[in-house]
Amino acid sequence: MIPCISQVTTLPATFVEDAANCPAAGCTAIEVWLTKLEQHLQEVSAPDTQKALADRGVKLVAAAYQGGLLLSQGEQRKVHFDHFKRRLDLCQQFGIPTMLLVADFAQSPDAQSLGRAVVSLAQAAQWAAGFGVKLALEFRGTDAFCSCLDTALTLVEQCAEPNAGVCLDVFHYYKGPSKPEDLDRLTTANLFHVQVCDVAGVPRELMTDSDRVLPGEGDFHLEPIVTKLKQLGYTGGVSLELMNPVLWQMKTTQVIELALAALQQLLK
Repeated sequence: MIPCISQVTTLPATFVEDAANCPAAGCTAIEVWLTKLEQHLQEVSAPDTQKALADRGVKLVAAAYQGGLLLSQGEQRKVHFDHFKRRLDLCQQFGIPTMLLVADFAQSPDAQSLGRAVVSLAQAAQWAAGFGVKLALEFRGTDAFCSCLDTALTLVEQCAEPNAGVCLDVFHYYKGPSKPEDLDRLTTANLFHVQVCDVAGVPRELMTDSDRVLPGEGDFHLEPIVTKLKQLGYTGGVSLELMNPVLWQMKTTQVIELALAALQQLLK
């Protein structure tokens, strides 16, 4: 498994600062926040950025995230897919193997919209395959549909594209209706990325992204999930993803050092 830091954990820092601070703190794997990379490339060329990453030994293991693809229609669908294709090109340029895809089910779908979502997921996966990129579908515990791991895996199975899999985000795993037995459906063929965090002292119905804390500092039982990953022989990225405003006020290198230590303790 590859311990990595999501750039949303250090959201106030720029892409350049993350690229410098991560290896300085001992972490050479990053989950890219695509907006940061896109903003960075408005001022610095892709070749110069690639050289800077290579010089520091930094690897970009995943990119977060793309939404709006599954249920949008008409002109809105075209806008989302055009944006998606530009981001696929970025992933290809920077050798990012996996892009995270948000299911974006704000409301419970009817049979027609559910079928459309499966078709759209398949089409998105086909486009991604042309760029050598895998798509990791992320369920959201707060959504009206695709709020659990089981449903995300079912959508991936129904789209039947080999480069479509799931992202296991433990925050949404605990917040939503996922069950421990859902983990039994995971395989090395359908699990493409993992995101970890913890939450302390907040009821699941009330916890929000800003309540996320370092693994081991909260109430989540993360050890059974890590055990399952080891049993599978999972070798992909395990990313620390925190949207905690308290951490955003700290020195970036300190945040990364704490995050990496928590990840290593969790995965050892």
